[in-house]
Amino acid sequence: MKVLIVGGGGREHAIAMCVSKSAKCEKLYCAPGNAGIAQVAECAPIGAMEFDKLVAFAKEKEIDFVIVGMDDPLVGGLVDKMEEAGIKTFGPKKNAAILEGSKAFSKDLMKKYNIPTAAYENFDSADEALAYLETAKMPIVLKADGLALGKGVLICNTKEEAIEGVKSIMLDKNFGDAGNRMVIEEFMTGREVSVLSFVDGKTIRIMTSAQDHKRAKDGDQGLNTGGMGTFSPSPFYTDEVDEFCKKYIYQATVDAMAAEGREFKGVIFFGLMLTENGPRVLEYNARFGDPEAQVVLPRMKNDILDVMEACVEGTLDQVELEFEDNAAVCVVLASDGYPLAYEKGKVIGGLDAFDDKDGYYCFHAGTKLADGNIVTNGGRVLGVTAKGSNLKEARANAYEATKWVSFENKYMRNDIGKAIDEA
Repeated sequence: MKVLIVGGGGREHAIAMCVSKSAKCEKLYCAPGNAGIAQVAECAPIGAMEFDKLVAFAKEKEIDFVIVGMDDPLVGGLVDKMEEAGIKTFGPKKNAAILEGSKAFSKDLMKKYNIPTAAYENFDSADEALAYLETAKMPIVLKADGLALGKGVLICNTKEEAIEGVKSIMLDKNFGDAGNRMVIEEFMTGREVSVLSFVDGKTIRIMTSAQDHKRAKDGDQGLNTGGMGTFSPSPFYTDEVDEFCKKYIYQATVDAMAAEGREFKGVIFFGLMLTENGPRVLEYNARFGDPEAQVVLPRMKNDILDVMEACVEGTLDQVELEFEDNAAVCVVLASDGYPLAYEKGKVIGGLDAFDDKDGYYCFHAGTKLADGNIVTNGGRVLGVTAKGSNLKEARANAYEATKWVSFENKYMRNDIGKAIDEA
């Protein structure tokens, strides 16, 4: 079949790698793609939010199957547009992608269906939010309601910080329209774990666990980012945690969405906090995580198109997911200054070192071709992933592989997977 992937980051490169290996894939396209994706797919210079152009392109190329990787087009309703044009598409429709598109919606859903999460309140006005803070317990978490590139969450330790946070989100609009509404919730402590799943509206199949590192600097310091690295599986995601989540969170979320008339097909990403009172949902995403996809997908044994088709057709109950009994670690190579100001256009060297290495991957996030060279074109440039028989070996392999790549202003965290030593 002819397949089109929509997106142009590290996550889409990981998806493209898996799809390119599928026996079912005869031709692969990606829009807009990047320099790494261009090695396995034909890239088209169409933005992820240019829906009419994407539909026209899919029709022109006689695309059989579309995979939407990114949150913005999902929340904006690209799947609906493709399906209206008669093109099979993997990902939730607009009315289901709201699970990620509105934090207020997802919190209300969890409350209504008794899915364990932090206590919270929703606010439409800054004045009401500020009044609430007068009696609220610190630390506290402020969340912009809409999509904010993974950065619209502020943890405030004091009332003064929280007041500034409300102003930043709702008045100064530092996260744009995402801050028109806001969720204020209790601060939870514990280990964070990410769990990805495939869903066909009724059935859910859990992928292997992972853990992301959001902060820009070592020791979880600095600003929130889209993610600086990740590892899989999480040693903290025990059989006991799995059992609890299957009983109270995973299926319950799928059933809740169906009961609301918002049938969810695609990937649900469960961001979990393992608190002393049991697992709690921190957030949902309606797609693969980035960089979680870069450690989960290389470990998946199934043909990805088989699984995605089953999600679209509602036959996921006939699929058993299989993962390799090993581990993977991804270290993000970023442009120094990310997530604030950074320079682009730096020539990247050493990428060919990955060509003949089994179990090593270099996923492109922010790259492009310029004058015959691959150059940096974003804050997060590359995700260097390596496998190993266990987490420590995978981490050592990943850090070794980061040395193969060079570009001016290369920056990375040096402590991805530090938690492995504490497991």
